[in-house]
Formats: sequence, C-alpha cells, structure tokens
Amino acid sequence: LPEIDPEKFCVNIDRYGNTSAASVPILLDEMNRTGKLRRGDIVVLAAFGGGLSNAACVLRW
Repeated sequence: LPEIDPEKFCVNIDRYGNTSAASVPILLDEMNRTGKLRRGDIVVLAAFGGGLSNAACVLRW
C-alpha cells in the first residue's frame, strides 16, 4: 500500500513475536494507552497465523 504513509501502520510482532490470537488485542491496548487511538478513528486490522490462516476487518473506534 505505497499510497499510505508508513507512520500510520502499527506493528508489535518485533517486540512480542507471535502471540497467536492475542496479537491484535495487545496492539489495540498499546495504541489506546499511548493515545494513538481517538474516539471515531477508523482502524483496519489484519493478522495472519499458522497454517496460513488470516483475518481482517475495519472498525470505528
């Protein structure tokens, strides 16, 4: 997605490794606690796991 500014992407796998189903909630909590999420923000979540499982969604915070 070259048209999206890289600073808009948040990643935590470099700090925690693969935490399975907890990876996305951990990142959301980090973003919320550091003030990176504000009420009404649109958030796109994408994750992949073992066995090539994957999921994605769009939500309003």
